[in-house]
This record gives sequence, C-alpha cells and structure tokens, in this order.
Amino acid sequence: MKEVNREEFFREITVRICSSLQIKTALENVFEYLKNHIPLDDLILGIRDVNLSAIRMISDVTTGMIEPFDEIIPIPKDLWARVMSWNKRGPVIINSLEDRGDIQRALFSLLNKKYVPCSEITLPIWIEDENLGFLLLRVKGEGKYSYYHAKLMESVSEPIAIALANALAHEKLLHYRDILIDDNRFLKNELHPLMDDEIIGGNSGLRNVLEMVRQVAPLNNSVLLFGETGTGKEVIANAIHYASHRKDGPFIKVNCGSIPETLIDSELFGHEKGSFTGAIAEKRGRFERADGGTIFLDEIGELPQQAQVRLLRVLQTREIERVGGNKPIKIDIRVIAATHRNLESMVSENRFREDLWFRLNVFPIVIPPLRQRKEDIPSLARHFAAQKSIELGISNPPVIAPGALQHLMDYDWPGNVRELENLIERELIRLRGGLEGYITFDSLLPVRKQSPTVTLQKDTVALAVLNLDDVNAMHISNVLKITKGKIHGPGGAAELLGINANTLRGRMDRLGIKYGRTRGSYFL
Repeated sequence: MKEVNREEFFREITVRICSSLQIKTALENVFEYLKNHIPLDDLILGIRDVNLSAIRMISDVTTGMIEPFDEIIPIPKDLWARVMSWNKRGPVIINSLEDRGDIQRALFSLLNKKYVPCSEITLPIWIEDENLGFLLLRVKGEGKYSYYHAKLMESVSEPIAIALANALAHEKLLHYRDILIDDNRFLKNELHPLMDDEIIGGNSGLRNVLEMVRQVAPLNNSVLLFGETGTGKEVIANAIHYASHRKDGPFIKVNCGSIPETLIDSELFGHEKGSFTGAIAEKRGRFERADGGTIFLDEIGELPQQAQVRLLRVLQTREIERVGGNKPIKIDIRVIAATHRNLESMVSENRFREDLWFRLNVFPIVIPPLRQRKEDIPSLARHFAAQKSIELGISNPPVIAPGALQHLMDYDWPGNVRELENLIERELIRLRGGLEGYITFDSLLPVRKQSPTVTLQKDTVALAVLNLDDVNAMHISNVLKITKGKIHGPGGAAELLGINANTLRGRMDRLGIKYGRTRGSYFL
C-alpha cells in the first residue's frame, strides 16, 4: 500500500466517523476507507464501563460484514485497577505474541480465544483526562504494522474520540427515552390507583383511620398498615400518597407474596446487564421506579429474610444497589407497608427481623374489618353496584331489592370489603343472565348466621341473673379479647368503647380485671 496524504486521510476519517450517531454504522464507514490504506481485517471498538468494572465490546467490523455483538467482559478487581491506570495516550503496536504486555495478555485470556498469528494496533480513545475505551485494528499475520501506521492512526485519534463521545451521549439520551417509555407503559398497565376524592366510610366506620391519614400524609416517615385480607389497605395507602406532597410522583405497588424468592431482589432493586444468566439488559427495580414518590409493600410479612436485610438498608440510607452492581444509587421515596400478619409474633419466632420491625412500625394504622363497621355496608353495596355495572356494560345500574341490605348486615364478612365486592359482581352477572329483575343477595342466605333476634334472646336469658358490674366486666373482657389485650392507641379497647384509656384502666381496677404486658403481649 502506498502512503496516503495525511490531510486527505484526516478529512476522510473525520467525515466518515461523524457520518452517523449510530456507532456501528460510523465504524463500518471508517472500515471501508481504512482497509484501502492500512492492512486491516478487523476493526473492534471497546468501551470501559466503570459502573460494571467491565469492558463492553461494542462492535467488530470485518471484511464484508459488521458484528454488533455488544459483549460485556467483567474484569477481576486486581486487573481492573491496572486497566484504570493504563494511561498510554499513543497507539500501541503488537506484531507478535511476545509484544503483548501483561495487561493485554490478561485481557486476551478473558476472551477464551486461542492465539492466531496476527498484528494489532490499539488506539486508546481519550476525551480530556478520561479514557473512554480503545479502537483495535487487527490483520492476519505477524509483523504487518509499522511506526507509520501507528502515527497515521494517532493523527485521527481526536476526531474519533469526539465522535465516540457524541455517539455515547446520544446512546444515553436514547436510553433515558426508553426508560420514560418503559415507565409510562408500566404505569398504564400495572398501576391503577383509586383517584376518588371520597373514601366510602370516611365519615363513619373509617373516621378514625382517615384522621390518622390526615395526620401522617404531609410527612415523610414510613407507615405500617394492619388489617385483615380485603379490608382496603391499598385504598388507605393510596389515600396517604395522594394527600402528600409526593402526589405528583409515582405510586408503585408491590405484593411481596406474589414474587418468587429467586426473583425478588431483581424485581425490587433491579439488576445490571450481564449480572446473571438471562440479564440481557439493565433493569431498574421497583424502588428506582418509585423515586420521588411512594412505594407500597403489600404483605410485607411474606418478604424473605435476605430481602428484609436489603429493605432495612434502604430505610436507613435511602440507597439501593442493583444486583450485580457495586455503585450505590440514591433514591427519594416514602415506604408504606401493609400486612395481615402479626409481625410482633413473627419477630419472636425469628421469622421477621426485629430491627426492620422497629423501622417500619413508626406510625401504625389499624384498619377495622367490615364486621366492625357494618354501618358502611349500604354505601359500599350501592357503590360497587354502580361501579360493576359500568364494567359489565350494564347501562342502568340495577335496584337493590327492599330488605336485601339486611342480608348483608346479618353476615360477618370473613373476606371483608373484597368479599362484598365479589358478591355484588356475582349478583350482577346473574341479573344480566335474566334470572332476576333486581338484586336480592339470596346467594348469601345459606351462609348467614343465626337471626340477631334469636341471639339477643339467648343473651338476655344469660344476662338476666347478672348485676350491672358483672355485665360491664363481661363486655370489657370481650372487647379486650377482640383487641388482643390492647388498651390504648388505634384499634385499642378504649377507642372501641369510646372512653379515655385511663378511665378504662380505672374501671378495670374497680371490676377486678387484671391487665399488664409481658414479652410483648397483654394478658388478662
């Protein structure tokens, strides 16, 4: 090959490397020109990824084709320190195996390839004091490259570096665009928070709960929701989020019991590309998606021990680390957790971390079951009838038959609000099938409990021989059993009885009802 004019060479390489923001396309254009002036079979671009402590092999342009393999080569810690200090700014010629230095030998061995006699020029790519990576020229046979070839490539190192930096910046912008698209898709498909301004029962059965919501919503502290399955814990979490200053941020919901244990770290905290088999792309976890907003961890009692450790760190430092990553990521989130389990008992049984329990139990809110707020049943029934009619395509919501609500009031609702919702949907489906002209809730009759009148008569006979103090003692004892011995605070006996906690203790002393607390539990 005859020598090329340096100015013409510089101009052509600059035009071709800047011809496209797609790195692989630009390299292909450069390859087509270079092979006419320099011995060349392969043109390989590698980028240093500091976050992964790895080298990304972006593309390999060969005669007649381009291989966009985008391979990640993790580098051992001791070798990575040497790679990071590799500060040769000029091209390096390797015309034989003996010419390879320690670093080149070690990097070559990571590719698990057998040595084939070849010649190479490695051109480090620098922007100011930052080494972005390298461009590798390779040709079959030893002794093919000379000092002339190296100086020729060095003359175009600056435009190659600038073009590569621009292409990487463009790639990052596309990456952020994809993240936004992914977030929008995620929010549309998976997040359907209830945006209603009014919560049914807010002025009656849930009055105390919503008062606590109003107190805690403007703050940033964690909230722990207790309640049986189906009581509406997600609705209360939603109310806290939309009453806070984070209402314009994301509201991410996670059911900790529905994610397989092998995937929970990746789902919650994300993973880096190449961190494990199948990790073909970087993935942000639910905590990152919730940045600037609220994350709702439903069924927190189902969280595995290892994930509990990582959650504790999030609560303490407001930082996460992706699986396979070594760089902490700052996040600004509020954590709302919910459970139907007795976490305090789980702590004593070593099934839930005590330090995590104390971190979460800053502001507990107890959501009463439906059987304890039956005054809300008529409003809930009408609401669900109207809502489900729209979902089922029923143009005119059906009328609830006279006396039908009493069927609902007589039932104890072990499935709570969710069971009521499902019952009404079932009744509407039956109605749509032409079985009835109005909602009667007759399907609930076989499982109804005894008539309240019969129960009252039996209780009246039993109470006839008791004086007033005995009746009060029995009633207080029954309420304490319901609250599991809890006297004061949300969901405590004093709140249910509608009296001051100190007044209740005074009456208990007078009536001879023992109380106290031992090993985390009240006893009577």
